[in-house]
Amino acid sequence: MRTFLTAEWRHLLMLNYAVAPDLLRQYVPSGVELDQWNNKTYISIVGFLFLRTKVCGLPIPQHTNFEEVNLRFYVKRRAADGWRRGVVFIKEIVPKPLIALVARRCYNEPYQALPMRHSIDTQNGNLRNGSSVEYAWQHDGNWNSIRATSVGTPQLAMEGSAEQFITEHYWGYTAQSDKTTKEYRVDHVPWKIWQAKNPTLHCNISGVYGPKFATALSSPSESAFIAEGSPITVSTGIRL
Repeated sequence: MRTFLTAEWRHLLMLNYAVAPDLLRQYVPSGVELDQWNNKTYISIVGFLFLRTKVCGLPIPQHTNFEEVNLRFYVKRRAADGWRRGVVFIKEIVPKPLIALVARRCYNEPYQALPMRHSIDTQNGNLRNGSSVEYAWQHDGNWNSIRATSVGTPQLAMEGSAEQFITEHYWGYTAQSDKTTKEYRVDHVPWKIWQAKNPTLHCNISGVYGPKFATALSSPSESAFIAEGSPITVSTGIRL
């Protein structure tokens, strides 16, 4: 697969919720199935920084650094080389209308452009024990946000852990208008992870994500952590 986009994803704040599989059935693209960890189905709200972004090798002025907050869940597909574990996005929020337009046109991804801001407590560009991380977006004139505080020191996810399950899905799947599915690869090294305390989601859930997610996302998250991030590469993808 050819490279479509390169960037860095940094300071990824992940709030993870166990949900009933039926909540997600209508969003599962053809050719893939829900993936589970310990017989649980998860959705995650993920906020992070998109940095040094290039499309087809070229930076787009004023569109290289920005925030993203997405709601996603986890799927898998059996291919000739074995199981491919990936993600499906329910909504992806960015502050740049052009980024949202390109993602919708090229991948049919559910992007929306809204005003955004972030606040990340770093020292020399790095998180430390007790750093706060917050991503916020404005919807219908009101600010929504996710926030948590890092704990301890970052470690690579343990083999078979929930953290590994959440962070090491290296494929993306998107339903297309002709009922096919687009599959693309996202390459990055395994990330070191901070545990997080006091995770909070302050959001008009029904307004932003729809009423069907109100109950699931109103409950406390089952887990939360902050990944350091790394450079990433996104392929152009293929139709299945």
